[in-house]
This record gives sequence, structure tokens and C-alpha cells, in this order.
Amino acid sequence: MEKSKRLFLKSKRSFRRRLPPIQSGDRIDYRNMSLISRFISEQGKILSRRVNRLTLKQQRLITIAIKQARILSLLPFLNNEKQFERSESTAGATGLRTINK
Repeated sequence: MEKSKRLFLKSKRSFRRRLPPIQSGDRIDYRNMSLISRFISEQGKILSRRVNRLTLKQQRLITIAIKQARILSLLPFLNNEKQFERSESTAGATGLRTINK
């Protein structure tokens, strides 16, 4: 078989269809923390629709639920723990300079 004809043959590999992340019985609600926490990154950001594999309507409902949970202090707005970890050497270097005359 020629090389040009081989390029157009379909591969017969089967693929496993992924399960949807939200089942039909799951309620998208700000109180359902086990469901909401799956759609938030480690930094506390809302993951995109492509990453979550959600429909547009589900993504909108998840976004609203996350924002409601943040306002009610069930979720943090940011999860930046590295921001507060500073070594003592950098803390002393940022002090005010005094001008000697």
C-alpha cells in the first residue's frame, strides 16, 4: 500500500467515554461543598468549562454557586498561603531608609 493511501485510513482504536462530572441527581447549590470544591483550582480560582467538561448552563450554575459560597464565607476568595510565608531576611530589607546628613 502506498504511503499516501495509508494517511487517510482511520485508526480502529476504541476510546473510553468519560463520565460527566455532574450526575443528573446532583444539585448545584452553594451548600453542596463536595461538588463545588471539584471545580476550584488550588489557588481558589474557578476552572474553565473546557477543563471541567461541563455544559454552558452547568458552568453558569457552578459559577453562581461558588460566588454565593464566597460571599457567605463558606469558601475563601483567594487561597494564597505563600503570600504570608516570608523569611525574616526579606522583612528587614524592606524597611524605610534613613538619610544621614
